[in-house]
Amino acid sequence: MTRPVIGITLDSEPPGGYSKLPWYALRENYCGAIAAAGGLPVPLPHEPDLAADYLARLDGLVITGGAFDVDPALFGAASRHATVKTKDRRTAFELAIVRACHEADKAMLGICGGEQLLNVVLGGTLVQHIPDEIPGALAHEQPNPRTEPGHTVDVVPGTLLHRCTGSLRMSVNSAHHQAVKTVGPEIRVNATAPDGVIEGIEDPRRRFCLGVEWHPEYAIDPGDTKIFNAFIAAARGKG
Repeated sequence: MTRPVIGITLDSEPPGGYSKLPWYALRENYCGAIAAAGGLPVPLPHEPDLAADYLARLDGLVITGGAFDVDPALFGAASRHATVKTKDRRTAFELAIVRACHEADKAMLGICGGEQLLNVVLGGTLVQHIPDEIPGALAHEQPNPRTEPGHTVDVVPGTLLHRCTGSLRMSVNSAHHQAVKTVGPEIRVNATAPDGVIEGIEDPRRRFCLGVEWHPEYAIDPGDTKIFNAFIAAARGKG
């Protein structure tokens, strides 16, 4: 069976470390999770003007996370928290390809920061710094290793996420200081943390448009692998 081609957005780093020039970065387990589920992973450089050309060759898209934030101006915020760090060219590319992917109704999965960007594209807003906006919040930047769970999430019955995982509660890792604040029109919240932080969103108007705040590529919970399996099935046209 032909593997669906899955684009994966890269992170970008300034000179230093790997190279004396600017360089791209991507954890291996993003690619591994896609390949294990039956997809063909293809990393995507940050070329905003080529977003439509890339998408024409893709069956699905994964928007990855990273140690940076969506510019608050993009969701109408009047101020910018001191912790906010942006990567403007990366965001410009991701905005372009996510909008095109949503318009084309191709399978799309946003992970952590990718879920946050997806929410902004769908008309939502973000919490800029969880500790300052949510009293009594959990440690969403968990102190233990990312290969271990940091907390649980409650999955909303009847959602795409519920259909994918077959679970009403999942154990997840947590590596974010921002989160979804409000969702856009007709967008559904599909998971929340015990402190009320939104952990997942989806667009029921699309074949497969799902965002999760945790990192299912680590396969910490049995539902994580099921998310990728369902995503690849949708990219193949069977979702």
